[in-house]
Amino acid sequence: MFPSEHRQGRFWSKLGSLVHRRTLLTHWLWEGFLSPDACVAVCTAMDRGASEAAEVLEDQVEHQDHVRRTLSIDVDAQTLASVEQAFDAARPQLAALSGMTLGVREGTGFLRYLPGGFYRPHRDRGDVPSWPGAARRQLAVVLFLNTGREAGEAEGFTGGVLRLYPEDAEPIDIHPSAGLLVAFPTTVLHEVTRVGDAVRNTAVDWFY
Repeated sequence: MFPSEHRQGRFWSKLGSLVHRRTLLTHWLWEGFLSPDACVAVCTAMDRGASEAAEVLEDQVEHQDHVRRTLSIDVDAQTLASVEQAFDAARPQLAALSGMTLGVREGTGFLRYLPGGFYRPHRDRGDVPSWPGAARRQLAVVLFLNTGREAGEAEGFTGGVLRLYPEDAEPIDIHPSAGLLVAFPTTVLHEVTRVGDAVRNTAVDWFY
């Protein structure tokens, strides 16, 4: 198991633009959700795991290389349990900030974007016959496991920005930094921009 550093990270809400004197909350950030060592451990587990092309949820579950170009990786049971325990421990704070009553999680996935990888603009919630659980998704969580060059890592990957498109507001770019957790409503349109070089690793999940 990882140490409980996810309870020690700095936690705050990220405010969007003001709309008619009302603050629009677009997403929430948690720095230091996992320690640098824990992030390296997860990335190492991903190196050992089997991978396959990640799929897209539409009328059926299928691979669409023109929409999504990333790998889904199976990690060992201990690594999976440690990350999922960290997500579960964050549920009370995420529920308080988002104002949502958060239930169970869908199940953590581990994604690796190789050079040229991307995910076109999409929403994580929808009524799709291929995955009925997608209609239950309320809050998406993305945990960055390594740092991009734009966030200060000289040998990190380029691109790979998480770009949110909140309604009636300018797009918001979030540059990956190891240990940073991002949470946002599943109705928010978002994308992952094309990775230029090196690899981008994340763990993702959805609270119902």
